[in-house]
Amino acid sequence: MEEATGVDQSPTRIEQRAAAPALNSRAPRFTPHALRRFLLAWQFLTVIPLGGRHEAAPWELARSMAWYPVVGLLLGALLAGADLLLSTVLARGVVDVLLVLLLVAVTGGLHQDGLADSLDGLAGGRTPAARLAIMRDGRIGAIGATGLILDLGLRYAGLEALPPAARLPVLLCLPAVGRMAMVIGAASAPYARPEGGLAAPFLSHLSRREVAWAALMAAGALLGLLGTAGAVGGLLVAVLAGRLISRLSTKLCGGVTGDVLGATNETAEVAFLLVEPLLLAIR
Repeated sequence: MEEATGVDQSPTRIEQRAAAPALNSRAPRFTPHALRRFLLAWQFLTVIPLGGRHEAAPWELARSMAWYPVVGLLLGALLAGADLLLSTVLARGVVDVLLVLLLVAVTGGLHQDGLADSLDGLAGGRTPAARLAIMRDGRIGAIGATGLILDLGLRYAGLEALPPAARLPVLLCLPAVGRMAMVIGAASAPYARPEGGLAAPFLSHLSRREVAWAALMAAGALLGLLGTAGAVGGLLVAVLAGRLISRLSTKLCGGVTGDVLGATNETAEVAFLLVEPLLLAIR
């Protein structure tokens, strides 16, 4: 991969989504403004049409992050419903492959793209500028491809290893934990590109209020579905993934990007899938 020169400077897919979707008002109460923010979060995180397209200002995108765990729970419900339906006619191994593909499909491969770009950039450049340039390159390198294969393989292995009693609650909560980790990561560091970019206002306008609301909604859902130990474990996974990856990106790149947040989601989901059954066993 090229490092600093001759690299495609077009926006990444995550930055393009950040620029596409805006609204009005404050905390996520159930009002028309809150509904529009939820629709913005849904529009940014999925490819499923819901309520039409909504153009948004950067601060409105930031406020929509309060609804990320809710979008994650709805994606989890989609996974759980597909699992129940497909399991009546297909072997478990086939169902697990289809569940992995389903989550990639409904999110448009957004987070997998971010993971591959982040791994290529963080591992391939010698300077922050070179790493950021590699991340913006649309081509995938050997390190990114290897990470992507490991990500999908570990997802499949984690689903295969899920005890039957843990399968439904883990599927329901899996996307919510990943999206909570994205909120934590976005709140933990500045935007990395010194020249600015399409995702810069999106990150800079995120406030503690949105992080607190996202955490409260995620904690309530996880507590009800997983119990105390499972909920604490899930939240710890989200916090650790968000903080550690944003710190690493800040050290190597001077901040985070949309690609880094996508990598954060992937890391948190895989970690949750692997450790949560151990926590549920002690519930």
